[in-house]
Amino acid sequence: MICFYMLWLAACCLLLLLYSVRFSRSGCSHGSGPRSYPVIGCLVAFYQNRWRLLDWYTELLAASPTQTIVVDRLGARRTVVTANPANVEHILKSNFGNYPKGKPFTDILGDLLGTGIFNVDGELWYAQRKLVSHEFSARALRNLEFAVLEDEARERLVPALSLAAARGDAAVVDMQDLLRRFSFDVICRVSLGVDPGCLDPALPEAPRLAAAFDAASGIIARRGAAPVAAVWKAKRALDVGSERRLREEIRVIHEAVMDLIHIRKKERGLQQPQEVNAGGRRSDLLSRMIECGYPDEAIRDMVISFIMAGRDTTSSALTWFFWLLTRHRDVEREVLRDITTATGGHAAGGQGKMRVLHAALCETMRLYPPVAWDSKHTAAGDVLPDGTRVERGDRVTYFQYGMGRMESIWGADAADFSLQRWLSLPEDNATPAAVAGMSPFKYPVFQAGPRTCLGKEMAFVQMKFVASTVLRRFELVPLDEGRVPVFLPLMTAHMAGGLNVTVRSRGGEPTIATAAASSGNSN
Repeated sequence: MICFYMLWLAACCLLLLLYSVRFSRSGCSHGSGPRSYPVIGCLVAFYQNRWRLLDWYTELLAASPTQTIVVDRLGARRTVVTANPANVEHILKSNFGNYPKGKPFTDILGDLLGTGIFNVDGELWYAQRKLVSHEFSARALRNLEFAVLEDEARERLVPALSLAAARGDAAVVDMQDLLRRFSFDVICRVSLGVDPGCLDPALPEAPRLAAAFDAASGIIARRGAAPVAAVWKAKRALDVGSERRLREEIRVIHEAVMDLIHIRKKERGLQQPQEVNAGGRRSDLLSRMIECGYPDEAIRDMVISFIMAGRDTTSSALTWFFWLLTRHRDVEREVLRDITTATGGHAAGGQGKMRVLHAALCETMRLYPPVAWDSKHTAAGDVLPDGTRVERGDRVTYFQYGMGRMESIWGADAADFSLQRWLSLPEDNATPAAVAGMSPFKYPVFQAGPRTCLGKEMAFVQMKFVASTVLRRFELVPLDEGRVPVFLPLMTAHMAGGLNVTVRSRGGEPTIATAAASSGNSN
């Protein structure tokens, strides 16, 4: 018994020594992170700030001389958080190969995304990236997006808002919910070739597939936020609680997509060669991947990844965009003037058109990025450009939310909603959906380097289309104009409590085609 206690005491002393060395090397106690202690690290400070992590990290980063902090706490892997553009460039481009997503990340998303492009590294990622890059550049897919946007707006979005406007102040619309439903319809029609009808007024509740995506993404977000991963992994192994619910929702998603693949293959087998040559070929992503001959599970994982990437990102950005315009009516008037004077078809490619709207969307995402942070895991030890040492297996996070608030990046008015910081930049060499000449490492909302978001152009097309469609026709008035909503960093950021508004008609009913022409011409 005495030997047992001596061994136990020796083990505790060794553990204490190891943690002391670890924390002394991490530099957490020298102004580059929260106050830390041996063994528990910064667990106390983390717990005290658990409900305001975004603002807490932003404050710590702003106070750090390098805009980088090290967060080391009991129960979690060592995490380096940075808002330094030089570090971001190093992670996402210069030393890209050393910063994969890593197994801790892929474990969280693997049950849903499988081996889809957003959940793999290395050669598998490169092969999928090459395929998707080709498909996203195809004119057929872009034309399908325009057609779907026009139809969804004409048949559902505008009628829903018109009905609310006709009912006056008695009708309250949650714009966040409305935009999420719209986005889910669009992304499913473009990626799967089916219409879930989320905005169909005959369906008071979201369709089963949409509900399954909502539930699954919520549970997976809680996995990522869990203080100790072993907890959710144990629940998954025992098939209990939220993990059992997740398994059920993923089964609904997987079965729905696999059924579509089988139906589409059957349709294709029945199709005559002359029908294909005459233009009978489908343009949605799922059908195009079937034509390429990919295995069923690879197609399933790919289209699910595409839906997950596009279903909430544009709706999140647009929700905050509309809220910010209600707080800055002078900017709203500028944007509306920009929209109403824009002309031309979406093949015209006039980059100088709708610059104010583009600037307003960029500024919105600077302050309220659809993804608040993104993490990689180091394959080997490294030193970041600012001198911060990272060890093999460390979690390295670049923090978009905090970067948008750094005075060292944006100046003394970093907290202000100002379009001028975008409109003052030169237009030369602008490309479709370009972020107004801004360095992607300073503004990594769409990532940067080899993993730059392939859907960036499509996202801008959709956001501009929806913004111009809504603003031409309606004025949105928040139910509580003094409310400052809480930014929730789930898998995709949400506005806590939604954006509840009443709707007023501006008078006149411009055609949907006008909005489509304007949004397309601005890219």
